[in-house]
Amino acid sequence: MNPILQVQNLTGGYSRKRPVIHNITFDIYPREMIGLIGLNGAGKSTTIKHILGLLQPAEGSVRIHNQTLKEAPELYRASYTYVPETPLVYDDLTLWEHLELTAMAYGLERKVFEERVESLLAEFNMQDKKRMFPQHMSKGMRQKMMIMNAFLVRPVLYIIDEPFVGLDPRGIRSLLELMVKMKNTGAAILMSSHILSTVERYCDKFIVLHNGRIRAAGTLEEIRRQAGMAAASLDDVFYELTKDGANDGR
Repeated sequence: MNPILQVQNLTGGYSRKRPVIHNITFDIYPREMIGLIGLNGAGKSTTIKHILGLLQPAEGSVRIHNQTLKEAPELYRASYTYVPETPLVYDDLTLWEHLELTAMAYGLERKVFEERVESLLAEFNMQDKKRMFPQHMSKGMRQKMMIMNAFLVRPVLYIIDEPFVGLDPRGIRSLLELMVKMKNTGAAILMSSHILSTVERYCDKFIVLHNGRIRAAGTLEEIRRQAGMAAASLDDVFYELTKDGANDGR
């Protein structure tokens, strides 16, 4: 089985002269959910921005289905969706118009759009918010809007960055169930979160970033061995692996 996402020897950041991340290498395969974890400033956001194509590597490469952004820009961008920590919205578009815009951007047929959108609105209890503008929504409602847009198009790769901020308990449960559903249909998921108990419960593998480098990676059993902590929780393993000081990354 070939990986959906390949990050190989990735070094980069906001300046070529001062890299934030160093020699980051990992793959994500179909039906895998990977937890990207680290202290504030560890390099998680920088890694994600390189995958999204917002930053260019100083060294190394990022491939989706063995294609780089430069080699196949349209195919690359159409292969993933992104849920940011802070909702990114158009103030002059309603929730429904955001969803329609996403469907058009990804070439989703109208019939498929209508089938999927009603289910998502019901799942996140937003049926009566279809004509609402973002400025009248709470942060949690705007985050639900981001999640619905991401899961509307059903790509092969989901990149999800601190998605639980502002969500109510039902919203968190709905998001987690959607991630499991999409993973089971063959998608790959990269999720960054500080809620380690949730990451441990739902993710298949973990990448621990520290000072811009991978400190440990693999299944829970594998990173336990790397930390020398048999049978420890992810929280305890993470604390042991990152206890040697602050980070310089972002």
